[in-house]
Amino acid sequence: MKITQARVIVCSPGRNFVTLKIETDEGLHGIGDATLNGRELAVAAYLTEHVIPCLIGRDPQQIEDIWQYLYRGAYWRRGPVTMSAIAAVDTALWDIKAKAAGMPLYQLLGGKSRSGVMVYGHANGRDIDETVDEVLRYREMGYQAIRAQSGVPGLNSVYGVGRGRMFYEPADGSLPSEHDWSTEKYLDHAPRLFQRVRDAVGWDTHLLHDVHHRLTPIEAGRLGKALEPYRLFWMEDATPAENQEAFRLIRQHTVTPLAVGEVFNTIWDCKDLIEHQLIDYIRATVVHAGGITHLRRIADLAALYQVRTGCHGATDLSPACMGAALHFDLWVPNFGIQEYMRHTEETDAVFPHAYTFDQGMLYPGDAPGHGVDIDEKLAAEYPYQRAYLPVNRQAHDGALWHW
Repeated sequence: MKITQARVIVCSPGRNFVTLKIETDEGLHGIGDATLNGRELAVAAYLTEHVIPCLIGRDPQQIEDIWQYLYRGAYWRRGPVTMSAIAAVDTALWDIKAKAAGMPLYQLLGGKSRSGVMVYGHANGRDIDETVDEVLRYREMGYQAIRAQSGVPGLNSVYGVGRGRMFYEPADGSLPSEHDWSTEKYLDHAPRLFQRVRDAVGWDTHLLHDVHHRLTPIEAGRLGKALEPYRLFWMEDATPAENQEAFRLIRQHTVTPLAVGEVFNTIWDCKDLIEHQLIDYIRATVVHAGGITHLRRIADLAALYQVRTGCHGATDLSPACMGAALHFDLWVPNFGIQEYMRHTEETDAVFPHAYTFDQGMLYPGDAPGHGVDIDEKLAAEYPYQRAYLPVNRQAHDGALWHW
């Protein structure tokens, strides 16, 4: 089998997606997600100009060799653009290999480790009352695990709280919008939110919260300790993780479980966090961490230290990534949970898929490959629209802060 052609498809059915389609001389094709929110065209160009010419004529079944070729052969390794491009190739090749075998991808990875994949949804509100209502609505939809985010009094914008209910999209303008932030107001508000939420749902629902890299380590320790009475499933992205040792300080002050890694690109970004057991969940995902091939290596390292997976799954990951992630989740022994933000009807139509949701669980289906395809004709009706993620400024003096 040989790769005969590959092309990049950029479309915007409600938000921008970058998809790689690889075709072979035996009539099989595979697709992979290459979306990098706010920098989509950088990955599209990397694939079109630098990667695709190197794929033509290669055997698509040599997944490991092609992965090493694209990683080691580039010399300038790592980074979100390079690793998202490699992930798209890797995901498409696994799709082809599973189709050639006539198997769903999870079988090729080693078979099921569980019957389904527990997912969590996003309950967001402008204030605590609205967030509590949304949490209860998600529970009625069958979710066993729910992330809660609330507006903070005195701030005009807070991460996770956007327009609409089901389809929050943070990339909201053709130039970056500017949000305001106050750590002091947030630290006072968050424990009140979870006291109300826990009172409303009792103890049978898993609760999660995303700090979105906005605290210093000692502030994160204070928040984790304050949230201990409400028994969170995890506190996510408590502080920027470029300095992996920062999580040691958080660990010294709280037993609230810690999750991090949606912006990680390789195993090196989380090596110390895992080996020193400074986190409980690793959130690296298929599209930004080099595909299934590399994510398996991260998961295997994590398993040695009882760290579980909790892959990122926001709407800036296309259904192609979600499909691949679910097959990975069904197999991986040290699975924890999978984030699941629902896509719009337009996106679902462009990306027909085999996975289904029922009572808080996702099931990848048994279609050969990862079970997701792209309708190119329909995708062409949704041209790319430039969109940026916001930036944050301190409310008291306007200084730029972590968004």
